[in-house]
Amino acid sequence: MRYLLDTSICIFFLRGKLNLDEVLKEKGRENCFISEITLVELRYGAENSAHPKKSHKAVDAFVNGLSIIPIYGCIRLYAKEKVRLRKIGKPINDEFDLLIGVTAIENKLILVTVLNLIIGLLEIDFSLLLPKKTITKIHIEQFLRCSGSGSV
Repeated sequence: MRYLLDTSICIFFLRGKLNLDEVLKEKGRENCFISEITLVELRYGAENSAHPKKSHKAVDAFVNGLSIIPIYGCIRLYAKEKVRLRKIGKPINDEFDLLIGVTAIENKLILVTVLNLIIGLLEIDFSLLLPKKTITKIHIEQFLRCSGSGSV
């Protein structure tokens, strides 16, 4: 199985709230990917942190050995899904989440996230990304092995 790590799970790991090292060893680092959108979000977070230099080094260490998937191959599905969701009255306002979701679908990866366990619901309901007339579906998994305190 191959996995696309959502930005939320990467952030939890970088903050020491999730023991992702064990999971990456178990699943195989070569089977874990991030979207270039996730890298954009991680870089923004690092730059916006109290210690940008230290944070960028942590991002560098984290992404070392992970394959970064470009979004170019997902743009058509992104547009199709955005229009479909708007037409059914469930527009997605978070462009990045939608891009990450369609990246998982287009590349036949399992999307790994922790958001729905932490705040009770996903900012984007990834289950909406189930195209009506295709067999393509999004699969979601949680790698929840928290460490440290229970707070985020």
